[in-house]
Amino acid sequence: MKTKSLLSIGMVAALTLGVLINSTTPADAKGGWKARHPRRAEVLGRDNNLNRRINANRGDLGGHYGQLKRQDRAIRRQEQRDARMNGGHITKGEQRQLNREENHVSREIKRDQ
Repeated sequence: MKTKSLLSIGMVAALTLGVLINSTTPADAKGGWKARHPRRAEVLGRDNNLNRRINANRGDLGGHYGQLKRQDRAIRRQEQRDARMNGGHITKGEQRQLNREENHVSREIKRDQ
């Protein structure tokens, strides 16, 4: 009987240790990715500006409000995926691509106003 209780205690201890190890991972791995990284900050700042412009001009966008919002969300999701794949930052190439996409949306907003 003592063997079974010692086994149970050992299993509980091992599971507890595993949970503790997994819960003490660095902040970057938990999703608190370096949002203040200069390239990320630039891309996210531009994205916030685009979102603000889309919302401010909702009635003047010639019926393209929904399309522009979807494009804006897609850019933000892509930035988040890129950062997740690169340990919390985006590469210069990813920044250039995201900037091109943001420029495209910005031109669409200007054209629709």
